Amino acid sequence: MATAQQAVAATAGSASSAAWAGTREFRVTARAYEDLDHTQCSFFLQPVDAKPLPEFRPGQFLTFVLSVRDAARPGEHRSVTRCYSLSEAPSPDHYRVSIKRVPPPPDRPELAPGVSSNHFHDEVHVGDVLQVKAPSGTFFLDPDPSVPAVLVAGGIGITPMMSMLGWCLTRQPERPVYLYYGLRHGREHAFKAPLEALAIAHPCFRLNVVYSRPAEEDLLGRDFQHTGRVDLPLLQKTLPHGRHQFYLCGPAAMMESLVPALAEWGVPDADVYFEAFGPASVRRAGSASPPTGAATAEAMSDQALEVQFKRAGRTLHWDGSDANLLDFAERHGVAVESGCRSGSCGSCETRQVAGSVVYPQRPAFDPAPGHCLLCLARPVSALVLDA
Repeated sequence: MATAQQAVAATAGSASSAAWAGTREFRVTARAYEDLDHTQCSFFLQPVDAKPLPEFRPGQFLTFVLSVRDAARPGEHRSVTRCYSLSEAPSPDHYRVSIKRVPPPPDRPELAPGVSSNHFHDEVHVGDVLQVKAPSGTFFLDPDPSVPAVLVAGGIGITPMMSMLGWCLTRQPERPVYLYYGLRHGREHAFKAPLEALAIAHPCFRLNVVYSRPAEEDLLGRDFQHTGRVDLPLLQKTLPHGRHQFYLCGPAAMMESLVPALAEWGVPDADVYFEAFGPASVRRAGSASPPTGAATAEAMSDQALEVQFKRAGRTLHWDGSDANLLDFAERHGVAVESGCRSGSCGSCETRQVAGSVVYPQRPAFDPAPGHCLLCLARPVSALVLDA
């Protein structure tokens, strides 16, 4: 998810049980930049205990517990939890994650850059040991070889697709696989040479790279196959007739346009799996209307409400301007655990001492009774959190 740390999972199926409890030590054995601008770096990890790694489901992520520099307290460190998609087919001896450096927002240069992504790029070196939780996540490939797989990636959303693609080409070389990879230009084109080599070596694999703003040195037909964005007309023009399973990972805007478009095209809901970065609001076609009172509750989450973070000793006023309680806490300097930021990993699960919350979209992780997931939840009454 990488950065899966900003993903919204809404997929079918259930993840396998954790391969190990808690965290396990992994040593960084190699680093490799995947794009010309050096904004996307792969980290290769081997278990310190040298025991074989159980196989994960292609598309899942790893959760890292990191000790990062505390910008508010020079010389000190704090713990953060983040999730990143595995970017390679399962291997018995190592994992690979590929992480994009997150700068400050273009329109808010005064804000801090991404904490964990910049920590990985600047502070994590070969030989370092990291604390890692077992692979998890509900966004993964259906292994049915009879249904062609259509992988649609936007930007760093390519990472889980590399895992799915590698698994398919190794285990099911006769299964048709179509990859649509949308990005701005060639300098941010990750995995360019490996993808081109795979397309040459595997006749059942079709590669479609789409640049929205190609640079002068980017050549159509050599570096990319289409100009614009990955959209329904492109899929309709380039896919053969018949049933396909669609796997989509990318920015929220791509999900919010493409998922409904696939439904309008007649693709069954069960054949569309997606994971979006940021607070996507995707409604599947034919989904039921909110139950009585749900719409009212969500509207109430925009009202002025008092939110108390009990352990932090802070009482703050929610005005509805934040997407969720996690963003609200971080904006006010309240340190809380987080991981996937999508309701998938449970890292931000927090006990509700009092009050109620609403989820604009259903989380994949099922919180314990009396607890909520800060990364998705919005308050609908005065709230007291054990955080």
